[in-house]
Amino acid sequence: MGRRPWKCSRYCKNKPYIKSRYCRGVPEGKLKIFDVGKKRMTCDAFPACVHLLSLEKEQISSESLEAARISANKHMINFVGKDNFHIRMRLHPFNIIRINKMLTCAGADRLQTGMRGAYGKPYGLCARVKINQVIMSIRTSLKGEDAACTALRKAKFKFPGRQLVYVSRNWGFTPYPKELFQQGRTEEVEWRGATGRIVGDGVGTKFISGKGVRLSKQGIWHKSSGDIKGKWNDAMRLNRNL
Repeated sequence: MGRRPWKCSRYCKNKPYIKSRYCRGVPEGKLKIFDVGKKRMTCDAFPACVHLLSLEKEQISSESLEAARISANKHMINFVGKDNFHIRMRLHPFNIIRINKMLTCAGADRLQTGMRGAYGKPYGLCARVKINQVIMSIRTSLKGEDAACTALRKAKFKFPGRQLVYVSRNWGFTPYPKELFQQGRTEEVEWRGATGRIVGDGVGTKFISGKGVRLSKQGIWHKSSGDIKGKWNDAMRLNRNL
């Protein structure tokens, strides 16, 4: 028996249905690798970033996510080389698809009971997507930005519905615009009401300001956090590298 067409499971009609102690015997998802390419390169290595956004609220199967990953990976290897990009799959297929298997042999009407007890068995996994949610992202060099756009355009053909290839104005996978990132690496900058430096932290970054964690992260001094105005706590010393 072949797989059912995805139009049977494409729409988010019901509540999320995930693996638990009550729902056992769930098949493994096809998507096993979520980061491809030079995933350990620091945040400074790849300034360009391209995203693939979903324009529909729907469900995407783990098989199509794996097919899109393979397609994008193959295109990037051919056009920019295996050391010049990092693909990250942003969706994780946790939602279970059920199927009520029906017999198709001769005399099946004597053996099965139609819609009686029609609650199905686990059949596969999918990811639930919202409108404008990122499906997958590629960070690469500025030269490879066009190749990343083409790779995601090819990956679009593996998904149902409509998608959008979006070139980010931010530096790599960080939340900072390119100009602000380059400035914040050398001097203090203002970001979302706080002033501090941008420090590399593997693939991502940390924004080091003079405020500690808890309420003092927002500049609020309060006894409940154990803060004493004018006295530094351990979290603030850590942020100040003292």
